[in-house]
Amino acid sequence: MIGSVSCAPGRLSASEQAGKKDTMLTRTADYDSVGEKTYRRIRTDIVFGKLAPGEKLKLERLREDYGASVSTLRELLNRLSSEGLVVAEGQRGFEVAPVSAQNMRELAELRLLLETHALTQSFKSGDMDWEGRVVSAHHKLAATERRQQAGDHADNETWKRYDFEFHHALISACGSDTLLEAHAPVFDKYLRYLMIAGVYRGEITAREHQTLLECALKRDAATAIAVLKVHIEACVDFTLTNGAYHFANCR
Repeated sequence: MIGSVSCAPGRLSASEQAGKKDTMLTRTADYDSVGEKTYRRIRTDIVFGKLAPGEKLKLERLREDYGASVSTLRELLNRLSSEGLVVAEGQRGFEVAPVSAQNMRELAELRLLLETHALTQSFKSGDMDWEGRVVSAHHKLAATERRQQAGDHADNETWKRYDFEFHHALISACGSDTLLEAHAPVFDKYLRYLMIAGVYRGEITAREHQTLLECALKRDAATAIAVLKVHIEACVDFTLTNGAYHFANCR
């Protein structure tokens, strides 16, 4: 029986191994905490447009701005390059990844592909705890959207964070960590376009979010997918047409 199996001398039990692993992870997290914080700051500044597309990322200036060593920054920029947010130019250094209408449409298509599949699975498997997460996430998002509609754009980062949390909550019961991990960076790259463009579709976006909430509570995946398709595609068209930033090959 499983419960009666004992470990051979010199070997750790499963619980001891888990404890050791947790300790190792904690030590790694502590050791990398400064680097991870710097990574998150730079990544956030790229996603939210504080570091503009095509901007040269000079290591000495970044060292002053972010308080990290040049070697750490070079490592982090290579990491961001592997994510597609930074372009490594060999001996010429690094720059923020460029943007284009084509790339935004490609990201939107990929987001829609991943999100509709995850949403279908999540609606099938979601329990009461999942419903609670969806309702809570929507409550926060709706409150920030009301402020947006009233003309208060002072905290766009909070608004878009709640936007992600709501869409993530909808798919969070899909049962696949791999799918969720694939979706998150695609959403961030898509979000980057919205933040660079500096546009908001207004009340129609809030209505679509409300409909997605209602679909989730009814487990109506078919309607939710149709709404999500319009939600994303209309947002792309609106962003490319009305955005403050000029996207190459826009139409």
